[in-house]
Amino acid sequence: MPIVVTLDVMLARRKMRSRELAERVGITEANLSLLKSGKVRGVRFDTLARICDALQCQPGDLLAWEPGPEPLTPDSPTP
Repeated sequence: MPIVVTLDVMLARRKMRSRELAERVGITEANLSLLKSGKVRGVRFDTLARICDALQCQPGDLLAWEPGPEPLTPDSPTP
């Protein structure tokens, strides 16, 4: 997927543990871990806003676009 989540980088810069961020944001550590690994299909804007508030950063500090293979469309054959 061309969207890369760099949440772990920002956590390291802020010297904050995932557990602390999860508590501040009000989500489970499991969900935060899924978000960090990029294994989610989306994130709510209010959750993203709470993460940015806790880390004092912008959404662009947490998400990046990298060129890659085009995402599959409903008409595309599955690999």
